[in-house]
Amino acid sequence: MATVSASIVLDEIRVYAYHGCLAEETKIGSDYRVRLRVWADLSKSVSSDELSDTVDYVLLNRIVKEEMAIPSKLLEHVAGRISERIFRESALVDELEVEVSKINPPIGGDVSSVMICLRERLKD
Repeated sequence: MATVSASIVLDEIRVYAYHGCLAEETKIGSDYRVRLRVWADLSKSVSSDELSDTVDYVLLNRIVKEEMAIPSKLLEHVAGRISERIFRESALVDELEVEVSKINPPIGGDVSSVMICLRERLKD
């Protein structure tokens, strides 16, 4: 059987959270969007049609929401936690990219969002 390298994307996960360095950000909160893309060998699931042979979207979504619920000063820190948990809890994932966007950030200008994009790959 050939190796089927594929990516799975969870796009526009909407979360209200309390991240930031300013005191009001941790009290008032803000809207966030998370885009998650994971790469995995899906050879088995292509033919088996079994959830146990693929990456579970429900698990990925739950990890994102749980990690976003923990306040952090930096979006980089949140993205790093999301990455660590996915690698720990989803054995098929060998690479991922997580984008965390803060909507209408308080940075003194008309900016619709700021984003951190973290991409990690497990070492061979």
